[in-house]
Amino acid sequence: MKLHETILHLGFLLSAATVMVAPARSADLRAKTAVLVHGAFADGTSWQKVIPYLEKGGLKVVAVQNPLDSLENDVAATKRAIANAEGPVVLVGHSWAGVVITESGNDDKVKSLVYVAAYAPDKGQSVEDISAKYPTPASFKYFVKDAEGYLTISPEGIEKYFAADLTPEEKRVVAAVQGPFHSRTLAERVTQAAWHNKPTFMVVATNDAIIPVQMEKDQVTTAKAKSIELPSSHVAMLSHPKEVAELIIKAAQ
Repeated sequence: MKLHETILHLGFLLSAATVMVAPARSADLRAKTAVLVHGAFADGTSWQKVIPYLEKGGLKVVAVQNPLDSLENDVAATKRAIANAEGPVVLVGHSWAGVVITESGNDDKVKSLVYVAAYAPDKGQSVEDISAKYPTPASFKYFVKDAEGYLTISPEGIEKYFAADLTPEEKRVVAAVQGPFHSRTLAERVTQAAWHNKPTFMVVATNDAIIPVQMEKDQVTTAKAKSIELPSSHVAMLSHPKEVAELIIKAAQ
Protein backbone atom coordinates (compact mmCIF):
# COMPACT_ATOMS: atom_id res chain seq x y z
CA MET A 1 0.00 0.00 0.00
CA LYS A 2 1.36 3.44 -0.97
CA LEU A 3 2.15 6.00 1.70
CA HIS A 4 -0.77 8.30 0.94
CA GLU A 5 -3.14 5.32 0.83
CA THR A 6 -1.81 4.13 4.20
CA ILE A 7 -2.40 7.58 5.70
CA LEU A 8 -5.94 7.68 4.33
CA HIS A 9 -6.60 4.19 5.65
CA LEU A 10 -5.32 5.09 9.12
CA GLY A 11 -7.42 8.25 9.07
CA PHE A 12 -10.50 6.22 8.27
CA LEU A 13 -9.79 3.79 11.12
CA LEU A 14 -9.27 6.63 13.59
CA SER A 15 -12.52 8.28 12.51
CA ALA A 16 -14.38 5.02 12.91
CA ALA A 17 -12.89 4.51 16.37
CA THR A 18 -14.01 8.00 17.36
CA VAL A 19 -17.54 7.25 16.25
CA MET A 20 -17.52 4.01 18.27
CA VAL A 21 -16.24 5.68 21.47
CA ALA A 22 -18.21 8.93 21.26
CA PRO A 23 -21.61 7.60 22.39
CA ALA A 24 -20.13 6.34 25.67
CA ARG A 25 -18.39 9.64 26.39
CA SER A 26 -21.01 12.07 25.19
CA ALA A 27 -24.24 10.36 26.14
CA ASP A 28 -27.33 12.49 25.90
CA LEU A 29 -27.35 13.47 29.57
CA ARG A 30 -30.30 15.55 30.72
CA ALA A 31 -28.58 16.06 34.07
CA LYS A 32 -25.16 17.71 34.25
CA THR A 33 -24.27 16.91 37.87
CA ALA A 34 -24.78 13.94 40.16
CA VAL A 35 -25.27 15.02 43.77
CA LEU A 36 -24.49 12.03 45.97
CA VAL A 37 -25.87 11.91 49.51
CA HIS A 38 -24.45 9.44 52.03
CA GLY A 39 -26.49 7.64 54.61
CA ALA A 40 -26.20 7.01 58.33
CA PHE A 41 -22.95 5.58 59.70
CA ALA A 42 -21.09 6.88 56.65
CA ASP A 43 -19.56 9.93 54.99
CA GLY A 44 -18.89 11.12 51.45
CA THR A 45 -16.15 8.52 50.92
CA SER A 46 -18.86 5.89 50.59
CA TRP A 47 -19.14 7.03 46.95
CA GLN A 48 -15.42 6.81 46.18
CA LYS A 49 -15.75 3.82 43.84
CA VAL A 50 -18.79 5.21 41.99
CA ILE A 51 -17.40 8.68 41.29
CA PRO A 52 -14.81 7.68 38.63
CA TYR A 53 -17.49 5.83 36.64
CA LEU A 54 -19.83 8.82 36.75
CA GLU A 55 -17.11 11.24 35.66
CA LYS A 56 -16.09 8.92 32.83
CA GLY A 57 -19.76 8.85 31.82
CA GLY A 58 -19.78 12.63 31.47
CA LEU A 59 -21.26 13.75 34.79
CA LYS A 60 -19.87 16.25 37.22
CA VAL A 61 -20.06 14.95 40.78
CA VAL A 62 -20.66 16.50 44.21
CA ALA A 63 -20.63 14.32 47.34
CA VAL A 64 -22.53 15.90 50.22
CA GLN A 65 -21.18 15.70 53.78
CA ASN A 66 -24.26 15.34 55.98
CA PRO A 67 -24.16 16.25 59.68
CA LEU A 68 -26.49 13.30 60.42
CA ASP A 69 -27.99 15.10 63.41
CA SER A 70 -31.47 15.84 62.02
CA LEU A 71 -33.52 15.54 58.85
CA GLU A 72 -33.70 19.33 58.67
CA ASN A 73 -29.93 19.80 58.75
CA ASP A 74 -29.22 16.97 56.32
CA VAL A 75 -31.78 18.41 53.90
CA ALA A 76 -30.21 21.87 54.29
CA ALA A 77 -26.74 20.48 53.48
CA THR A 78 -28.11 18.70 50.43
CA LYS A 79 -30.00 21.76 49.22
CA ARG A 80 -26.80 23.83 49.46
CA ALA A 81 -25.04 21.27 47.30
CA ILE A 82 -27.88 21.34 44.75
CA ALA A 83 -27.88 25.14 44.69
CA ASN A 84 -24.13 25.28 44.04
CA ALA A 85 -24.09 22.48 41.46
CA GLU A 86 -24.35 22.95 37.72
CA GLY A 87 -27.87 21.89 36.84
CA PRO A 88 -29.85 19.95 36.00
CA VAL A 89 -29.12 17.49 38.80
CA VAL A 90 -29.63 13.77 39.35
CA LEU A 91 -29.96 13.32 43.11
CA VAL A 92 -28.73 10.08 44.65
CA GLY A 93 -29.21 8.82 48.20
CA HIS A 94 -28.01 5.76 50.10
CA SER A 95 -29.77 4.30 53.13
CA TRP A 96 -30.98 7.11 55.46
CA ALA A 97 -30.23 9.57 52.64
CA GLY A 98 -33.24 8.16 50.83
CA VAL A 99 -35.30 10.16 53.33
CA VAL A 100 -33.09 13.20 52.69
CA ILE A 101 -33.48 13.09 48.89
CA THR A 102 -37.21 12.41 49.22
CA GLU A 103 -37.49 15.83 50.89
CA SER A 104 -34.73 17.82 49.13
CA GLY A 105 -35.51 16.29 45.74
CA ASN A 106 -38.47 18.65 45.36
CA ASP A 107 -35.99 21.30 44.22
CA ASP A 108 -36.64 22.38 40.61
CA LYS A 109 -33.00 21.68 39.63
CA VAL A 110 -33.46 18.00 40.44
CA LYS A 111 -34.64 16.07 37.39
CA SER A 112 -34.42 12.49 38.68
CA LEU A 113 -33.85 10.50 41.87
CA VAL A 114 -31.80 7.39 42.57
CA TYR A 115 -32.27 5.37 45.76
CA VAL A 116 -29.43 2.97 46.61
CA ALA A 117 -30.53 0.46 49.25
CA ALA A 118 -32.43 3.37 50.73
CA TYR A 119 -35.58 4.36 52.59
CA ALA A 120 -38.25 6.07 50.48
CA PRO A 121 -41.00 7.34 52.80
CA ASP A 122 -44.15 9.04 51.61
CA LYS A 123 -45.47 12.41 52.78
CA GLY A 124 -45.95 12.43 56.54
CA GLN A 125 -43.88 9.30 57.09
CA SER A 126 -40.65 8.66 59.01
CA VAL A 127 -38.22 5.75 58.98
CA GLU A 128 -39.96 4.39 62.06
CA ASP A 129 -43.35 4.62 60.32
CA ILE A 130 -42.36 2.73 57.17
CA SER A 131 -40.35 0.13 59.10
CA ALA A 132 -43.15 -0.78 61.51
CA LYS A 133 -44.67 -3.56 59.40
CA TYR A 134 -41.37 -5.33 58.74
CA PRO A 135 -39.34 -7.54 61.11
CA THR A 136 -36.59 -5.74 63.01
CA PRO A 137 -33.25 -6.70 61.42
CA ALA A 138 -30.89 -8.73 63.62
CA SER A 139 -28.19 -6.18 62.85
CA PHE A 140 -29.88 -3.58 65.06
CA LYS A 141 -28.49 -5.20 68.20
CA TYR A 142 -25.06 -4.00 67.06
CA PHE A 143 -26.16 -0.36 67.10
CA VAL A 144 -24.59 1.51 70.01
CA LYS A 145 -26.17 4.69 71.43
CA ASP A 146 -24.08 7.22 73.35
CA ALA A 147 -25.16 9.56 76.13
CA GLU A 148 -26.26 12.24 73.63
CA GLY A 149 -28.41 9.90 71.56
CA TYR A 150 -25.99 9.33 68.67
CA LEU A 151 -25.84 5.86 67.14
CA THR A 152 -22.84 4.01 65.74
CA ILE A 153 -22.38 0.40 64.62
CA SER A 154 -19.88 -1.82 66.38
CA PRO A 155 -16.96 -3.23 64.34
CA GLU A 156 -18.63 -6.65 64.53
CA GLY A 157 -21.85 -5.17 63.17
CA ILE A 158 -19.98 -3.55 60.29
CA GLU A 159 -18.21 -6.81 59.50
CA LYS A 160 -21.17 -9.19 59.70
CA TYR A 161 -24.09 -7.02 58.59
CA PHE A 162 -23.46 -3.50 57.29
CA ALA A 163 -20.64 -4.28 54.85
CA ALA A 164 -20.48 -8.06 54.81
CA ASP A 165 -19.29 -8.38 51.20
CA LEU A 166 -16.33 -5.99 51.40
CA THR A 167 -12.73 -6.98 52.04
CA PRO A 168 -11.46 -6.98 55.64
CA GLU A 169 -9.44 -3.82 54.90
CA GLU A 170 -12.47 -2.05 53.44
CA LYS A 171 -14.61 -3.02 56.42
CA ARG A 172 -12.09 -1.48 58.79
CA VAL A 173 -12.15 1.77 56.82
CA VAL A 174 -15.98 1.84 56.84
CA ALA A 175 -15.92 1.35 60.62
CA ALA A 176 -13.31 4.07 61.11
CA VAL A 177 -15.00 6.79 59.02
CA GLN A 178 -18.60 6.13 60.02
CA GLY A 179 -20.59 9.19 60.95
CA PRO A 180 -22.52 9.04 64.24
CA PHE A 181 -26.24 9.28 63.49
CA HIS A 182 -28.69 10.87 65.93
CA SER A 183 -31.53 8.58 66.89
CA ARG A 184 -34.11 11.41 66.73
CA THR A 185 -33.88 11.41 62.93
CA LEU A 186 -35.67 8.07 62.79
CA ALA A 187 -38.92 9.69 63.89
CA GLU A 188 -38.70 12.83 61.70
CA ARG A 189 -41.25 12.95 58.92
CA VAL A 190 -41.10 13.96 55.27
CA THR A 191 -43.32 16.90 54.29
CA GLN A 192 -43.43 16.22 50.55
CA ALA A 193 -42.25 13.10 48.71
CA ALA A 194 -40.32 14.02 45.56
CA TRP A 195 -40.62 10.55 44.04
CA HIS A 196 -44.27 11.28 43.27
CA ASN A 197 -43.22 13.88 40.69
CA LYS A 198 -39.71 12.94 39.53
CA PRO A 199 -38.45 9.97 37.50
CA THR A 200 -37.26 7.52 40.15
CA PHE A 201 -34.70 4.71 40.05
CA MET A 202 -33.88 2.23 42.81
CA VAL A 203 -31.15 -0.26 43.66
CA VAL A 204 -32.45 -3.21 45.66
CA ALA A 205 -29.66 -4.90 47.63
CA THR A 206 -30.87 -8.48 47.93
CA ASN A 207 -28.45 -9.35 50.76
CA ASP A 208 -29.16 -6.20 52.75
CA ALA A 209 -29.10 -6.81 56.51
CA ILE A 210 -29.86 -3.22 57.54
CA ILE A 211 -33.02 -2.37 55.56
CA PRO A 212 -35.44 -5.28 55.01
CA VAL A 213 -35.12 -6.46 51.42
CA GLN A 214 -38.90 -6.76 51.11
CA MET A 215 -39.22 -3.11 52.06
CA GLU A 216 -36.84 -2.14 49.26
CA LYS A 217 -38.86 -4.21 46.79
CA ASP A 218 -42.18 -2.80 48.02
CA GLN A 219 -40.86 0.75 47.60
CA VAL A 220 -40.07 0.03 43.95
CA THR A 221 -43.71 -0.85 43.42
CA THR A 222 -45.07 2.09 45.41
CA ALA A 223 -42.86 4.65 43.67
CA LYS A 224 -43.30 3.02 40.24
CA ALA A 225 -39.52 3.13 40.01
CA LYS A 226 -37.21 1.60 37.46
CA SER A 227 -35.00 -0.73 39.43
CA ILE A 228 -32.14 -3.19 39.47
CA GLU A 229 -31.42 -5.92 41.99
CA LEU A 230 -27.86 -6.59 43.11
CA PRO A 231 -26.60 -9.49 45.28
CA SER A 232 -25.15 -6.95 47.66
CA SER A 233 -24.88 -6.03 51.31
CA HIS A 234 -26.25 -2.68 52.44
CA VAL A 235 -23.30 -0.83 50.86
CA ALA A 236 -24.09 -1.64 47.22
CA MET A 237 -22.16 1.41 45.97
CA LEU A 238 -18.96 -0.05 47.44
CA SER A 239 -19.47 -3.70 46.51
CA HIS A 240 -21.07 -3.10 43.07
CA PRO A 241 -19.96 0.42 42.05
CA LYS A 242 -20.11 -0.13 38.29
CA GLU A 243 -23.72 -1.30 38.33
CA VAL A 244 -24.77 1.49 40.68
CA ALA A 245 -23.02 4.08 38.50
CA GLU A 246 -24.70 2.71 35.37
CA LEU A 247 -28.12 3.21 36.94
CA ILE A 248 -27.23 6.76 37.97
CA ILE A 249 -26.08 7.53 34.43
CA LYS A 250 -29.32 6.04 33.09
CA ALA A 251 -31.26 8.32 35.46
CA ALA A 252 -29.27 11.28 34.15
CA GLN A 253 -30.15 10.61 30.52
